[in-house]
Amino acid sequence: MLSFDIRALREQAVSVDADLPASDPVWQEGDPVPAGDGVHVTGRLSAAGPGRFYWHARISGEVAGLCRRCLTDATAPVQDEAHFIFADDVGDEVDDPDVYVIDPGAHELDLRPVVREQWLLAAPAFLECRKECKGLCPRCGADLNTSPCDCPPATDARWDALRAPGEAAE
Repeated sequence: MLSFDIRALREQAVSVDADLPASDPVWQEGDPVPAGDGVHVTGRLSAAGPGRFYWHARISGEVAGLCRRCLTDATAPVQDEAHFIFADDVGDEVDDPDVYVIDPGAHELDLRPVVREQWLLAAPAFLECRKECKGLCPRCGADLNTSPCDCPPATDARWDALRAPGEAAE
C-alpha cells in the first residue's frame, strides 16, 4: 500500500514496504517499464511538524526494454535511496525538488507519483543486453552478435583527413 491516512501519520510513523506494479495507472506512456513485480518500495514515513511529513525511501527493481545496440530484450537493475518532505505550505522551499506540496485539506498521502518520479530519475536512459554487445550491421541490419556479415566496413569520408597516410576509405 502506497497511500496513507494523514491524520494517522500525525500520531505515529509508519513503515513502508510495498510494490508499485508495472500495471499501475501512475505509469505513463514512454516511461521506462519496470520488469517483473514492478518497483519495490521501502522506507519510513513520519510527521515532521505541523502540515509536514518526512519520507526516507528506497526503491528497487528492474527496468525492461530493448538493447540500444542490437534491439533484443534487455533488463537492468535499478536501486536508489531518497529523502522527501511533503508539506502543505512550502514557504522558502518552493524550488526544492525534494519538497512536494500537498493540499492542506487532504486526508490521504499518495506516494505513487513520487515513486514514479524517483524511478524515472534512477532508471538508465539506455539499456544494453551485455557490455560486449556488437549491435547490428549499419548496412544490412544483421545481428553481429550471432555472426559477422559480409558487408565492407562503414566509413564516412568526412573522417578521411584524420586517417594515417596510406589508409584510404573504401
